[in-house]
Amino acid sequence: MPTRDGASLQERIVALIHERGLAPGSPMPTEVQLMDLLGASRNSVREAVRALRALGIVEIRHGHGTFVGHASLDVLTPSLAFQVRSGPGGGIQALRDLVEVRELLETGLIGQVAKSASVTRLAALDALVNGMDRDREADRAFHALLYESSGNELVLQLIGLFWDVYHEVEPTLDPPEERTAEIVANHRRIVAALRARDAEAAREAMRLHFRDVKARIARAKTGTEEPADSPCR
Repeated sequence: MPTRDGASLQERIVALIHERGLAPGSPMPTEVQLMDLLGASRNSVREAVRALRALGIVEIRHGHGTFVGHASLDVLTPSLAFQVRSGPGGGIQALRDLVEVRELLETGLIGQVAKSASVTRLAALDALVNGMDRDREADRAFHALLYESSGNELVLQLIGLFWDVYHEVEPTLDPPEERTAEIVANHRRIVAALRARDAEAAREAMRLHFRDVKARIARAKTGTEEPADSPCR
């Protein structure tokens, strides 16, 4: 809903948050205050706030009020998953694109991790690898822990977003072969490279990690069997 100055009411509310320096978790102006500040009707303000809530920019706590949200990227999971599923060929190409972006991100970052992984973090990664034969979520936790020390919250959210979307769309692919032992071994290669402070070996281990899933996507796209080079989840 554009206003006289060309900005939508949603954009003006976001601008108000920034102008007032409101941090995530801070109380928002009340509905009546927003109506007065923005010169908008009650219905227009409510509609704009609902839209911002869907984006995670504001948070409504029933009985307490409206607060500035954290705008986590996980709100993008449904729309990105829909885009992948709706692409040509049932979204197979879009799924491959998604995996390639995640691969580029992780192989680019793993070299930095190799230079700074602490003994404590390596031990925690080992423990997650040991649990991968029993708990699929250990794989996700492994990748989150790898980059936690980067201090880059956006990276962690992007990796989580890509993980969620991939595993939501994964049923469109052929069932993965049972390769738990190989999956564990591949993750151990990553940890071994980190422990040796070998950035190139860590990057190569990460590239291998993605090779099997790309082979599965290729099989789904062509309907032919291709040998997988290495395990990946």
